[in-house]
Amino acid sequence: MKELLRLLAEDAPGSELARAAGEDAVARDLALRIRAGMDASKKREAELTALVDVARELASARDPGGVLHTIVHRARTLVGTDVAYLTLYDETRGDTYMRATDGSVSAAFQQLRLPLGAGLGGLVAETYKPYWTADYPSDRRFRHTTPIDDAVGEEGLVAICGTPLVVDGAFVGVLFASNRTRRPFSRDEVSLLGSLATLAAVTIVQVRAAAETAAALDQLSAAHAGVEHAAAAHDRFAEIVLSGGDVDAIAAALAELLDVWVVLVDASGNELATAGRVPGTAVPWQESESGRLTRIGDCWVVAATAKGERLGALVIGGADDLSGADQRIVERAAVVTALVLLFRRQAAEQSQRAQADLLADVLSGSADPRTLTDRLRLLAPSHRHDRLVVAVCRGDHSAVRARLSAPLEDKLVLAGPYGGDLVLLFARTSAVSAARDLSELAKRTGVTIALTGPAAWGEPLIEAHRQATRLVTTMVRLGRTSESATPDDLGVAGLVGASEVDVRTHVHHVLGQVLDYDRQRGTDLIGTLNAYFAAGQSPTRAATSLHIHPNTVQQRLDRITALLGDGWQSPDRALDVQVALRLHSAVE
Repeated sequence: MKELLRLLAEDAPGSELARAAGEDAVARDLALRIRAGMDASKKREAELTALVDVARELASARDPGGVLHTIVHRARTLVGTDVAYLTLYDETRGDTYMRATDGSVSAAFQQLRLPLGAGLGGLVAETYKPYWTADYPSDRRFRHTTPIDDAVGEEGLVAICGTPLVVDGAFVGVLFASNRTRRPFSRDEVSLLGSLATLAAVTIVQVRAAAETAAALDQLSAAHAGVEHAAAAHDRFAEIVLSGGDVDAIAAALAELLDVWVVLVDASGNELATAGRVPGTAVPWQESESGRLTRIGDCWVVAATAKGERLGALVIGGADDLSGADQRIVERAAVVTALVLLFRRQAAEQSQRAQADLLADVLSGSADPRTLTDRLRLLAPSHRHDRLVVAVCRGDHSAVRARLSAPLEDKLVLAGPYGGDLVLLFARTSAVSAARDLSELAKRTGVTIALTGPAAWGEPLIEAHRQATRLVTTMVRLGRTSESATPDDLGVAGLVGASEVDVRTHVHHVLGQVLDYDRQRGTDLIGTLNAYFAAGQSPTRAATSLHIHPNTVQQRLDRITALLGDGWQSPDRALDVQVALRLHSAVE
């Protein structure tokens, strides 16, 4: 007996204990039971030590993927199986999906999903209870499905043990240990796997919570940065508005803040401002009707509206995506742009009203000229007012203002309605030049425009306006609508309506091309014209009076046509030419 006790104390194997007991069967059985108890206690102690190590390892893990890999690796090592794997619960789809494996070789198995109640794992997930089997393929306790059986067969698994991951009654997933050969699982192994699953479930929940907290903090930090960015943008836009900046400054600031290109168009699609590298293709400005930013193709579009009226649209491009903060910055830019456009329109309307009031006072002759001069200097400080061309427009007033060319717009001093017509005053030009610039506009809009001047501020300007009014009335009566003309362009009709006539200017206006030709080449086309009209517009009789061949007269007439233009022999034009010839003879 002493020998047996010594061997037990020295942790001798069971074979030596049996040999020492000899023929004493009672002593041998007792010693072997003691030995088995000691071995079980040591195994339990080793398992507990391993669980403590696992708990320590899991507690230090911060990455969810690393935690899951640690769990399955420890499960495979502690239970001593070929493969260990873990599935997580998908609340959206109501099943579990493979999340981590250790020892697996099958791609199909690693992508397996287990519906609740299907297979061993589906039953564990449905009941929250552990299940195990020594031979899964032939075990009929479980509902077999083709996808599950095919994946298990491809992995070569036979024996499977699964235990649920549950924390505070909430199902997290299933932890498995499996073998590729038939083997039973003892209750101690199932209990050990369950203990590891409990540690794993708590750790997974904690890591998830930590990750969610970190994500929330990141979002809060990003939101804070976005708020600061938006505040900086707001200050930038406010500075532009307060300093009197226009929409082009807003577009430039927006392009710089977001590193994008910007196009601003008005309600009709006319480009008002651009910034950045704008592509040559058309921008989808018509697509957005609200003040909310809309993604259209590769662009972002937001309408600029004020008082319920769409004044234009901002089109943004050159960015694959815009953060929520950036989108709000664009929408804020659209609001500021709408306000600037509204202010600009209101300022233009006020300026137009002031111009119209001043123009009415000037043309009526009822106000003090000195006061009128002071008012003009306030409205048009950069323009001289000693030589002003008067244009009286009869027809669609808005069409004239909207399509006035840039050169004439720069020379426009005053504009406004008066006596049912639109009256424009231009500086730094002549009536002839202005009429030429306005001719295409008159054709396109159907407006009839009469021009006189230049005239000085005061009574001369009033008289020039009266003459232009008579002239535009004469043009309408003669059917010369959709034209722009000076008194000289109407020939005799223009002379009749004029209070004063500059004869030399009128003659040069009608016959200037012919006179210049004669002077430069020493010819006498003017003499041929006089002879031609004196002969009743007969080339033959004119040739007789000039003592030249009729062909020579015809050649001269062709040259005159080239100089004066087709139609100079028509009754109206012929009369103007004859009057100009008579006046030329009188002043020469």
